[in-house]
Amino acid sequence: MQGGRPVVEVVRLGLVSYQKALRLQQVYVNRHQSGPAHTLLLCEHPPVYTTGIRHKPYPEPLLDRLRLLGADVHRANRGGLITFHGPGQLVCYPVLNLGSFKKSVRWYVSQLEQTVIALCNRFAIDATTSPHTGVWVRDKKICAIGSHIVPCGIEGKGVTSLSAELQRHVSVEETIPHLLHAFTEQFSCQLTEAAQDRG
Repeated sequence: MQGGRPVVEVVRLGLVSYQKALRLQQVYVNRHQSGPAHTLLLCEHPPVYTTGIRHKPYPEPLLDRLRLLGADVHRANRGGLITFHGPGQLVCYPVLNLGSFKKSVRWYVSQLEQTVIALCNRFAIDATTSPHTGVWVRDKKICAIGSHIVPCGIEGKGVTSLSAELQRHVSVEETIPHLLHAFTEQFSCQLTEAAQDRG
């Protein structure tokens, strides 16, 4: 902590496989055993679909079709049905000890949503929460990509991106400073940059 505000280390991983990102998350989780060590891992993934644990297994023929399209498929230990990540999509893995912030998962999820809303506002995009988890622009989930699947497992809803909403290309590099600014405000923390992790 500096000045009473938690310090979060930002680690820019670049383009890394989903499996490598999982291993690195565990490395940073293990660092917490010797005291609070807050980290924000930023990356992009090669095309990958992850299926969650909350529902029955996703139909194997559909997963095979996704693999034929060139994507990896992994079962994740999170909720939800199926999620796509790919190049050009900023993926953020916060590894935080909530004891230094607020010991509430509901608060944490809300702060993440508010961070994305603040990020969208910096691009003059009106984003909101809804009864469905996540952040939405009208009836489309922002910063998610859906193809060959029902987006977020919700019938009748779509997905969008900063690029689609602004009708111009918005790169990950352009987005990161806005995300970090919004994260700092929502989590009342200070950020420190780490060298790119090659772990």
